[in-house]
Order: sequence, then C-alpha cells, then structure tokens
Amino acid sequence: MEVFGTEMLLVTFIFVVLESVMFFYQLIYFLSRPQEKQRLYYLILLLILIIYNITGGLFPDPNIKIPIAAQNSIAYGSGFLMASYIPYYFYKAFELENLRFHANYGVLLFFLLPFLIFFVVVYSLNNNLDYAVKNGVIIPFFYAFVILWEILKAIKIKYKDRNEDSFIEVIAVYAAVIPWAAMPLIAYYDWGQLVEVLFSNGGLVIITFMFLSKSVTTARNEYQQLLELSSYGDRTFIIEENTQNYQLTNREIEIVRLLREGNKYRDIANELFISESTVKKHVQNIFAKTNSNNRIELIHKLEHKLN
Repeated sequence: MEVFGTEMLLVTFIFVVLESVMFFYQLIYFLSRPQEKQRLYYLILLLILIIYNITGGLFPDPNIKIPIAAQNSIAYGSGFLMASYIPYYFYKAFELENLRFHANYGVLLFFLLPFLIFFVVVYSLNNNLDYAVKNGVIIPFFYAFVILWEILKAIKIKYKDRNEDSFIEVIAVYAAVIPWAAMPLIAYYDWGQLVEVLFSNGGLVIITFMFLSKSVTTARNEYQQLLELSSYGDRTFIIEENTQNYQLTNREIEIVRLLREGNKYRDIANELFISESTVKKHVQNIFAKTNSNNRIELIHKLEHKLN
C-alpha cells in the first residue's frame, strides 16, 4: 500500500515517522548534554537512516521534478552512505580503535568508490541501472561481511570483561546492523522496497527504543541523585573554595548555585534574566572547567575538597 500518491509504501512511511520522532527526542536530550558524544554519533546514524528511507521510498518517481537517473543515484547513494557510516559509528561511539583503517579508508575504497564508479560515472554514461546494480554491489557485498567480522573482533578485543555495561549495548547495536550485510544482495535481486525496509530498519528501531528507555531512566536517576545531594547540608564554604580553584566566573557560580537547588535551565534563565541558550553555554563552560559530564558529577566535585 502506497501513501500520498507516491512510490513510498505505508510501512516505509511508518518507519520514517517513528524514527523522526525518536531523532528529535534524542536531539533534545543531546542538546542538554552535549558532552555525550556517543549520542551524537547515534543521532547521525539515525538521520542517515531516515534519509535512506525517504529517498528509497520516494525514488524513482516520474512525478518528481528530478531526472530519474539522478533520483536513482541519490536513492542508492543514501544506502551506500549508511553502510559506510556503520563502521565509523562503531569506531567513534564505542572507541574500537581496531576499526580505524576500515572507518577512515576501507569504506572509501570498498563502498563509496564502487558507488561513484558504477552508480554515478558509468550509470550517467550508459543510463543502464541494471548494469550499475549488478556490478556496483559485488565488492560491497563481500566487504560487508569483512566489516561485520572486523567489528566483532574489535568488540572482543576491547570488551574482555563482559560485565561492562557498555558491552551489552555494543552487542545489541551490532546485532541490529547485521541485516545490512544482506542489502547488496537485496539490491542485486531487486527483492523490493518492503523487504529492503524491514531488513534495514527493524533492528535499529528496536535499539533506538532501548536508547530512549535508557535516557528516561538516566534522567530520573540524575534528578533523584540531585535531590539527595541538595539535602546533604550546608557545604557553602567548600563549594566557594572549589569554585575559586576551578576559576569559575561570578555568573557561573550563580548558575552552579541554582543547579544545586535542582532548577532546570529554563528556571535558571528566568531567575537570571538571560536566555536558556546562554544558560546552556555557561553550563558547558562549567563542565569543561571542572571536567564533569553532568550536573550530578559537577555538584559532587564542588561539594568535596580537592585533593
């Protein structure tokens, strides 16, 4: 079933809507905690997936005022881009150093170069999409399995201690991207948009829900810890001493005081007659000066004497 008179299937549209909602929720969460780089890399992964679904669902469509050849190149290009980003995501988000070559150079040689040769250059010359597909996905197909094997090896090397919290997370994401190894095969045999969408989206949507749940739990825990810290009693002298040691400005000290009282950024902005974005900028500077990742860690550091 197609939607809005386009080539996009209903199931593709549902995935786009779900992933867009997830993306904006995660984006808001990231903007409040810009130091969480892992979330940034996942946001990029989710954005590329959304673009892939939109272009793959809409293109090619003669009713769209873009040349059909360009539509096909864009649609396949978004898929190659997604496949190329996956190794980079694991390399940066989970700090798998063994993936450095594949993340920086391998994907350029074995994913993006075949795309440029067959889906851009050759396709523009002979206008034969079938030829581009049959030849352009051969190298990426075999390299996809190399990538999966290399990611798994890198995970085993880094996570020797399987009890680490992030080990479960990285394994879950790894399981979610395994179906992407079949994408060149799906393109080669032209199994259709439905199969393609289910293979490319199913696992990643589940992982995104997992991340959303984790975000909510983390926020609740941080708020509870903040309330507990604020009830520890008067530590004004220690806090004042530490703010001087960390060389916080007067404005930053004011914001620290309001953060410790449990105020949200919006409330702090109203209290100090400044914009919420200015508050966020000050908080980022405070985190940088104190080498803190969140307000709980910040308050804990300020309330205890420096060694």
